[in-house]
Amino acid sequence: MGETTHSAKISIWNSFWAAVQFLTIVPPVVRQTFTPQEMGTSLVFYPVVGVGIGFVLALFSWGLQKIFPLPLAAAFILGLWICISGAFHLDGFLDACDGLFGSSAPEKRLEIMRDKHHGTFALTGGMILLLIKWSALIACKLNPLALILSPMLARWGMTLAIMAFPYGRTRGVGSVIKENANRKSLILSGLIVLGIIALSVSLSGWIALGVAVIAIWGIARFALSLIPGLTGDIYGAINELTELAVLLTFVICNAF
Repeated sequence: MGETTHSAKISIWNSFWAAVQFLTIVPPVVRQTFTPQEMGTSLVFYPVVGVGIGFVLALFSWGLQKIFPLPLAAAFILGLWICISGAFHLDGFLDACDGLFGSSAPEKRLEIMRDKHHGTFALTGGMILLLIKWSALIACKLNPLALILSPMLARWGMTLAIMAFPYGRTRGVGSVIKENANRKSLILSGLIVLGIIALSVSLSGWIALGVAVIAIWGIARFALSLIPGLTGDIYGAINELTELAVLLTFVICNAF
């Protein structure tokens, strides 16, 4: 009985670090191959990783604004935001732009998303995304709560998309996570999100949650109208666009 409990603790610990190492550039703490079950359970910790990223951004934002004017501080924060995740999700967004808009055939779209090279749609989409993100950071005046909730809700969005929608490939990390995820992971990650928003005591936070759910669902449904199932690149696009949707929500809320 004692051995089973110890094994369960190790599995949860590994699942947490699987999420950290998969979603950020934090150096490996657990130097071993994670099991498929641990990769599936890691979904629970996606929003936790998002909160950690948010706190880092909020802390640096506080310091940068004491040194630089707001537009320059926002540019540094955006650069840090991208670097923390190793541009992993941004790259997925770029591939999704090329794939979804670069062909009319579903299978060809999936093939284009596998290509490591970026085309016109990727470059155009990436420039627009980053420009609007930078502008939103300035408009919301680097609101600390926006910086925390945006990455949290976006990474929870990937959990929701993985669980709620079909996967479009038969192999890959996304396939492993999808096959080993379960409703318990979705419920626990959702409770974490609800708890953190409740602790924020902010109406803007609850509105951002609603906007995030709409954005996640809308992006996934749009992708599924063009390809047979979601892919890792689409998850990256969901992350990037949900972050943007949350930032814009705070911009609008701050205007009233």
